Amino acid sequence: MFRNKLASQNITPKSAFDALLKCNEDLYPNNIHFLFKIVCTLPVSTACPERPFSSLKRIKSYLRNTISEKRLNGLAMLSIHRDIGVNVDKVLNEMSQKPRRMNIIL
Repeated sequence: MFRNKLASQNITPKSAFDALLKCNEDLYPNNIHFLFKIVCTLPVSTACPERPFSSLKRIKSYLRNTISEKRLNGLAMLSIHRDIGVNVDKVLNEMSQKPRRMNIIL
C-alpha cells in the first residue's frame, strides 16, 4: 500500500528517514510507520565501536602490564581521536606545573 503510493507519486526516498517523513502515521496506522522508526534508530555500521578495540590492540604491546590505566586511556584517546588538534604549548604548560617523578641528585 505504501509502496504503491510512492510509485504513483513517482517518489523515491533516499534514506529511511525520508521514507519515515513520507509515511503518514494516520494513513498507515499498522506496523509500517513503526518499522520505519525502528530502521531509523538502528546503527548503520559497527565501525565506530570497533575502532577503539583496534586502537587498543595497536597500543597494547608487550608492555601491557607495565603501563598504567590512566596512561593507557590517554594513549587510546589520542589514537582514536586523531583528527582533534592538540595544542602543544598548553600540554607543556600543564606538564610543567606537575611535580617531577624523578629526583635529580647531583
